[in-house]
Amino acid sequence: MVVKKNCLIVGASGGIGNEITKKIAEQNYNLFLIGKNKSKLLKLKKEIKKDDIIVEIESVDLTNEKQIDKSIKKIRKTFGKIDILINTSGLFLIKSIDKTTIEEFEESYKINVRAPFIFSKEFSKDMKKSKWGRIVNIGSSSAYNGFKNSTAYCSSKHALLGFSRALFSELKDNNVRVYSISPGSTQTKMGKLSKDQKFETFLEPKEVADYVAFVIGFDKQLISEEIRLNRMQIK
Repeated sequence: MVVKKNCLIVGASGGIGNEITKKIAEQNYNLFLIGKNKSKLLKLKKEIKKDDIIVEIESVDLTNEKQIDKSIKKIRKTFGKIDILINTSGLFLIKSIDKTTIEEFEESYKINVRAPFIFSKEFSKDMKKSKWGRIVNIGSSSAYNGFKNSTAYCSSKHALLGFSRALFSELKDNNVRVYSISPGSTQTKMGKLSKDQKFETFLEPKEVADYVAFVIGFDKQLISEEIRLNRMQIK
């Protein structure tokens, strides 16, 4: 009997997270879905029409460490261990530095950097013990560039990239693969906040999901730990 692997997706109710969840479900992994919007999580669970996998959901405010701790306890009770962790949650703040409050800056880091750190710290222990694991951090093209009116967002995505690079180096000897996947502008609710680009030229979330599912499937020597997903045309 083949034991199914358990996958935790953080930010599953978001645009990219939603598509990643549906794609990963096709690969017959048990799923634990975390997101802020419970109604979206419930809808997503209903859309996953598979009777041979377990799908659990939990609404969590990622700025609240107590709620994160509570969710970890529920994950442990449900699955015991996690084999694949996908951190896809993100807060996109567009504000000039003089109008960005300290609270908004800290919130950006709590969601974009601290939450991936906490979940990676917790569940990489399982992966090291099993000598197999996948951690995917969904970054952004903003991890490689700086854009006006986005100091909090760009700096947090730079931090997530640095975290992913260091974690890859730390875990690779345990056969745990860490991926930083950084899409360009994407056709999501978050993407609509960007007013100086043409939305129709943005990446489709399904494309990003297909790539995530594809790249984590390699299980021999090949590894692409740092991946940028760019747009073909920018207008």
